[in-house]
Amino acid sequence: MRIKSQRDFWSGLMFLIVGVAFAVGSLDYSFGTSARPGPGYFPFGLGVLQALLGGVVLFKSLTIETEGGDPIGAVAWKPLLVIVAAIAVFGFLLPRLGMVLTLPVLVCMASLAGDEFHWKDALISSVVLTVGSWIIFIWGLRLTIPTWPPFLQP
Repeated sequence: MRIKSQRDFWSGLMFLIVGVAFAVGSLDYSFGTSARPGPGYFPFGLGVLQALLGGVVLFKSLTIETEGGDPIGAVAWKPLLVIVAAIAVFGFLLPRLGMVLTLPVLVCMASLAGDEFHWKDALISSVVLTVGSWIIFIWGLRLTIPTWPPFLQP
């Protein structure tokens, strides 16, 4: 069997492996019911869905011919490292600074991964995403995410 699209083959394989890993990893958690899903319900469903998507993309890469074999280009190291660093910094700062101060740091750091960075755009995105996250996670879902730093709590 010949690979007809390298890009689709490797991305499909990656999706398939990560999806199966998440589905298998979620088996240690309780599923609950459809009316009251447990902590394993959502990751298992997403893992299976991602694995199915990966399987479809993988199948497509082996059956549908693309011009020139659609080769994989060079790895974009700068965006990859900046995004991974931004997520790590977010995980480190969230319990220390709270969501309201940590989300703008995340957005501004992640904005640096692109070729065109403008402070105005990053700050507008930070405000919109912070307000939206507060509405969804704190007000709507009532999650216990620290909103403000501990030293500003009453």
